[in-house]
Amino acid sequence: MDRILKLGTRASPLALAQANQAAAALAAVHGWDGERIEIVTVTTTGDRVQDRPLAEIGGKALWTKELDRALSDGRVDFCVHSMKDVESERPPSFTIAAILPRADVRDRLIGADSIDSLPAGAVVGTSSPRRAAQLLRLRPDLRIIPFRGNVQTRIDKVGAGEVDATMLAAAGLDRLGLETGAAVPASVMLPAPGQAAIGIECRSDDQQLIALLDAASHGPSHACVSAERAFTRALGGSCASPVAALAEIAGGSMILRCALYSADGLDCVADEALVEPGDDRVPEEMARAMLARASRSIRSLFEEA
Repeated sequence: MDRILKLGTRASPLALAQANQAAAALAAVHGWDGERIEIVTVTTTGDRVQDRPLAEIGGKALWTKELDRALSDGRVDFCVHSMKDVESERPPSFTIAAILPRADVRDRLIGADSIDSLPAGAVVGTSSPRRAAQLLRLRPDLRIIPFRGNVQTRIDKVGAGEVDATMLAAAGLDRLGLETGAAVPASVMLPAPGQAAIGIECRSDDQQLIALLDAASHGPSHACVSAERAFTRALGGSCASPVAALAEIAGGSMILRCALYSADGLDCVADEALVEPGDDRVPEEMARAMLARASRSIRSLFEEA
């Protein structure tokens, strides 16, 4: 395959940084020059609508449906995604062909040195149900308000005093070269499934391209993200359902830690299990077992999804 390949991406600064990282990884593994990949930007509904939480206007598909259309139409050859923003159930016509080496999975708190140091009754801006639920579980006195916009916009809103604090993914900040915020350990705030992972997706029938993309994939990261996505897929939840999951490989074993929360964070069910890379059965069984023993306040969020 010696033609120019078209890479589809959202046009936000973070999405472009991730697209360039993916292009560089592919160029490095195949010895391509800088002109082999053309970046094509696509404006998604999630980019256009910034005044409402995603759950109110269509969920995670708002980040992907326009890119999916461009991929189906052949306007692009492959797309680059932040995996935490990709629905766990994808059309069979597409394949996640590669996952780049995963970055820092933690969240960072912008506006305070720690969650404990936030003043009583502090206002925290976030449109992530997962972050909201975990924050309220740790600090029931906090007031959570919807908060959208790109990374710099949200940082600027904190600086302008619109809220006392917000939370952002450490990986996104690092990719933008923004050394700000206090890292919150994953033991305190479990990340979103797929957080800090960049995925490359193409058409399932393009076997030649799948092989080219797979050459840049990081096996352990791919396995961990796949396990997290198997867990969320079995839950059947939406982006309005507070779900946290993190798979990590240590000493040759993969440990999957997961948690489900009620919207107010008062109720939580958590579990962990050893998972063989590539085996979706354990994450799926884990999801079903956790839902079965969850409180009504948690189960209702998935039944409504």
